[in-house]
Amino acid sequence: MSRGLHLDVYLLAFDTRSQSLQDRARAGFLVRAGALAELAHRGAAAEDAAGRVRVVSAAATADPVLDTLLAELGSRPHTWRSWIRRNREETLEAVEERLAVLGVVTMADRDPYGPVVPRRPVAMADPREALDLQVRVAGLVRGGAPVAAVPFADAVLAALAAHGHLRLVLSRHDRRAHAGRIAELTDRIADRSPGLARAVGGLNLTMVAAQGGMGGGG
Repeated sequence: MSRGLHLDVYLLAFDTRSQSLQDRARAGFLVRAGALAELAHRGAAAEDAAGRVRVVSAAATADPVLDTLLAELGSRPHTWRSWIRRNREETLEAVEERLAVLGVVTMADRDPYGPVVPRRPVAMADPREALDLQVRVAGLVRGGAPVAAVPFADAVLAALAAHGHLRLVLSRHDRRAHAGRIAELTDRIADRSPGLARAVGGLNLTMVAAQGGMGGGG
């Protein structure tokens, strides 16, 4: 089992030059979508005939981010799109904590005597893991390998980077030039969950609607 789509999505959205997320609001949606896709990938969550997400297996995942999300999914019925919009900042912070535990990032300690800050700064001492992932996902979109041969998790990452307008990974030109391949990669998600594929495909519109217009998505 991989580290998890939600954690990899964070690395995709992390600008190693500025040592910060390129767009924190955008990253919240993407990480939340990645966590939901990870649960679908593991067979822990699926959609019913009405398109609402249901828990298939509530067994502990050994990942506190996913376990918390599973508990949310079991509380009430909503669509994938609705779940992407909910509690995304909390999920983003939980992913940062998880990556810190795994040693992928470091988080500054809170100063009990200093000013109150909304969040602790995050840094990545070794940027190679994030950079390699960004290059690899970009290559999946620009490359010519058969889409059917692309692993499901990689197809999800490519679709999220494209529909989430992650400029660190894909430029506007890339998205336009490879629109057909992006659609094929997104269709790979539909093989497992049509509703999730639609939610990912409409991710940028969801972000704009939820935020009342978002910058940085060029």
